[in-house]
Amino acid sequence: MPTPKSEIRNPKSILCVVGARPNFVKIAPVMAACAGHPGLRAKIVHTGQHYDARMSDAFFRDLGIPDPDVHLGVGSGTHAEQTGRVMIEFEKVLAAEQPALVVVVGDVNSTLACALTAAKLHVPVAHVEAGLRSGDRTMPEETNRLLTDQLADLLFTTERAAESNLRGEGIPAERIHFVGNVMIDSLLHFREAAERLATWRRFGCEAKQYGFVTLHRPSNVDDPATLERLIRALSGTATSIPLVFPLHPRTAAKLDEFGLRQLVSESEALKVTDPLGYVECLSLMSQARLVLTDSGGVQEETTALGVACLTLRDNTERPITCTEGTNTLIGTDPDRLKTEAERILVGGGKAGRLPELWDGHAAERIVGAIEGFVACRH
Repeated sequence: MPTPKSEIRNPKSILCVVGARPNFVKIAPVMAACAGHPGLRAKIVHTGQHYDARMSDAFFRDLGIPDPDVHLGVGSGTHAEQTGRVMIEFEKVLAAEQPALVVVVGDVNSTLACALTAAKLHVPVAHVEAGLRSGDRTMPEETNRLLTDQLADLLFTTERAAESNLRGEGIPAERIHFVGNVMIDSLLHFREAAERLATWRRFGCEAKQYGFVTLHRPSNVDDPATLERLIRALSGTATSIPLVFPLHPRTAAKLDEFGLRQLVSESEALKVTDPLGYVECLSLMSQARLVLTDSGGVQEETTALGVACLTLRDNTERPITCTEGTNTLIGTDPDRLKTEAERILVGGGKAGRLPELWDGHAAERIVGAIEGFVACRH
């Protein structure tokens, strides 16, 4: 087991944990920034929460992330099964590596599992994207966020409201660092290459003459009635503008389970495809007329791109995308989706603006704070 901090064998070592697709986008610039700090030795631990090569390997390749130093290979399962397996395997890694710090990102099961394991073994934890709250305790991600932030020693926030949330939950101010949005670091770095790629042409579309769809949250795809309602609404919208719709593996499985695959294929303008890589998705988002999503990260990316976004949820943990960005919450009502989509097609939707410190340098600020923290402890 890890030794007391005065006896840690690797005082410069930090373990960066990733498990699912959104994590990869956030850790890529952190790893790049670490490379410029000789006082730190960063390693990647991939839990294998997203084990599909289309959801994992392709993103590592696109983002230029080094191959994982450790792969836990936990795979799928219930929340309890997945979290438990990550904890069991990550405990072994901590015992072997004796790191000075564990860095977790986002709000997936791997985030909480590794933070909890590290905290119990007295290894400090840094949480990238801390303090985001939807107020919806039915979302497993909300539980992961709340508990991870209580365990973390360093909390890196993307927006000012996140600090208010953390302070209201009793987190001391000295642990909180407003650094900006590391996901936007990746977006700005790859934006030019993404636009050159012109992925929309592959689907027979012209720039600004199509929409982009992502749909994967359990609340939307695990209930057959809700999923059917959304697919019919998307098909209806596709009669006004073609929609490119990469199917998340979870969504694809549910369409087959509920016998709804035919409903998807009936719409010629609903251009369904297998999961796409990061740069391909960014390419499609960058020149879309509108984006329809239930993803938190896509809400942020469309705000940075200045593309109108309709979020198929009743709440968001990223309110700045609505108050300052291009995002509008519309729930899952088909009539509301149709009305709001038509409004965008006629008037262009929200203009929005780039939030504070979404400037492409969040990772540099994160790594600077980590280096100072590690130096103070050792």
